Amino acid sequence: MLESLHVKNLALIDEAEVDFGRGLNILTGETGAGKSIIIGSINLALGAKADKEYIRTGAEYALVELVFSLNEAQQKVLSDMELPLEEDGTLILQRKVMPARSVCRINGESVSMSQLKLLSGYLLDMYGQHEHQSLLRVSRHRELLDGYAGSRMEEKKNRQRLLYREYRQLQEEFETNCLDESGRAREMDLLSFEVNEIQAASLIPGEDEQLENIFRKMSNARRIRESVYIAHALTGYEEEGCAGEALGRAIRELRGVSGYDGELEQLLSQLMDLDGLLGDFNRSAADYMESLEFDEEEFAKTQERLDILNHLKNKYGASIEEILSLLEEKQQRLLQLESYETYRNELEEKLRKEEEQMLFLCQEISALRTKAAAKLSKKLTSAMVDLNFIDVDFSIEVTPQEDKISEDGYDKIEFLISTNPGETKKPLQQVASGGELSRIMLAFKSVLADEDGTDTLIFDEIDTGISGKTAWKVAEKLGRLSGNHQIICITHLPQIAAMADSHYLIEKKVKKERTVTGIETLSEEQSLNELARLLGSGSVTEAVLTNAREMKELAGKSKQ
Repeated sequence: MLESLHVKNLALIDEAEVDFGRGLNILTGETGAGKSIIIGSINLALGAKADKEYIRTGAEYALVELVFSLNEAQQKVLSDMELPLEEDGTLILQRKVMPARSVCRINGESVSMSQLKLLSGYLLDMYGQHEHQSLLRVSRHRELLDGYAGSRMEEKKNRQRLLYREYRQLQEEFETNCLDESGRAREMDLLSFEVNEIQAASLIPGEDEQLENIFRKMSNARRIRESVYIAHALTGYEEEGCAGEALGRAIRELRGVSGYDGELEQLLSQLMDLDGLLGDFNRSAADYMESLEFDEEEFAKTQERLDILNHLKNKYGASIEEILSLLEEKQQRLLQLESYETYRNELEEKLRKEEEQMLFLCQEISALRTKAAAKLSKKLTSAMVDLNFIDVDFSIEVTPQEDKISEDGYDKIEFLISTNPGETKKPLQQVASGGELSRIMLAFKSVLADEDGTDTLIFDEIDTGISGKTAWKVAEKLGRLSGNHQIICITHLPQIAAMADSHYLIEKKVKKERTVTGIETLSEEQSLNELARLLGSGSVTEAVLTNAREMKELAGKSKQ
């Protein structure tokens, strides 16, 4: 579960820290106080897109730190990802946002953004303010059903994705190769010419680089010879003032006095070594000058061969290796065209087998969905009744469409609902209001959380479009859900706030002529005062406080 949140220099937050507890954690505050910044900071820590605009004006960076205590399943995920874990099962997740980049760390070790996003799905589930609107998209219905179906569904869908991509590649190859006789003849003529042209060159890998070096040496032979000649002369022994002659004089001088002092023997030895090296260099330079001798015919052949290689590189590839690889492809294509009917028949047979495999797998996926849909429909109906859907009739319709195979199978999945007795079920997007969608999504979250074992659920203003008795039903549902999960919930409704096990106030203040958003843990008395404010009273009177106490007591009995 999420133990604590520490935020520094983020938007309107100077520095804030809050410890969350088990059960239902309620966050309240006036509109515009900065509640979305608190939830946004958790999102940011878990890999949401960072922007330098998030950094508080005047600060060099923004910092968000989350501390989690992990269950055994989460610890195994961390181990499988080869990420560090504290001995007590604590995970400290830190993200530092700077103007040009951001740095993410888990227990002090830097991690990539992809690792962070993958891990976040195992740490908590977050329900945003407008997520219930996604229920209006039929594609979202499939995602929710498949998520409920679990690992077997994920395994089969992964296989289907691979099969479908292979099938599409074969299909594109088949469609690309619909040639008539004249088209086939033209392509074969061109391929034959290109294959012969490449083969005639008798290419050798690396030959171009070797020839370019030789040609560069030949082209600059005169300049090279002049420079080497001068270097040879300056380091020789024949002319006065050359390095070899000067070094010889120095050796003779030291040799004449070396007997007077033992240290001179060492100096003389060093000079002798230099003389040996200089002699070696002088002989090598002379040999190199001899190697520069070549005739014009050899130069012309080298240039001609390079012209051939460069012509082929301009047409067929940047290197000889690329040209030879392309040659192999062209030879293969030529063989296909020479036995065109056989090739087309083989492609058709491959397509038929791939399609058979896909259809069989799609049937398995559809069967899994149908089974999961029946179970999920019952659980969701029960959860909706808890959320004040009195006469709800809900079902998940799985319709196979064999002519519409995709990476996800061939099923059309749609949520159907009727909330009025005697009315037939209709697609969700045609009949559900905003408040109903919000409750339906809460029902999904509660059912799926029990299935996948998610410890922490975050709800950002789950109360959209609801009030009165329905609000109380939602509060009761959150209260029951918090018995097995840690719930962190931003709300404006007193019915939900009354259920709090821990209550936090988010408010905006002015400090040193700057606006600052802070978060404070409320005592029982402070929580009652905040509950009174949520009840809509302009001032907190004894009557309003009595109402708040009654609501709190009623919430406590409901949770028991």
